[in-house]
Amino acid sequence: MLGCEHAWVAAAALMVAIRNEATLAVTDDKVNEAMVRTRRQAIAAFCGLTGVCGISPAIGACFSVLLGASCPRNRETAVTMRITARVTDAMSSNAGPSCCKNFLRVALKEAAALAHEYLYVEIPADISRVICRDSHRHPHGCRREKCAFFRSEPDSP
Repeated sequence: MLGCEHAWVAAAALMVAIRNEATLAVTDDKVNEAMVRTRRQAIAAFCGLTGVCGISPAIGACFSVLLGASCPRNRETAVTMRITARVTDAMSSNAGPSCCKNFLRVALKEAAALAHEYLYVEIPADISRVICRDSHRHPHGCRREKCAFFRSEPDSP
């Protein structure tokens, strides 16, 4: 339920989806670079240490690589920061208690919209039919009805 592996999944899923969409040339080197950057911050309890879920900087790492953001590149860096802020904002509406699976789904949906807005890439991101099957496993208690992915189990006969 909880863990930094969700940041890895976010970065890999986004980079591969953008590569498969084929508008941009996303090389293995770019995918690997996004993963290296994600690994540097995807550490256990990152959210508790920094107040930010590691999925946000993982998405930011992807856009940073794709846009070529770096300290001397103002626009690319500013856009990457805005993207990361928007992903963080989308996830923050789903906190209490935090759930990495929820954050992953919400972040990827937001990232798909941002990829369209900034990269002109069309990634399907319909999460309306996603149903969480792990609510019973959450160590801090599931948000249950507050979560868009929760479906209550019907009573057994």
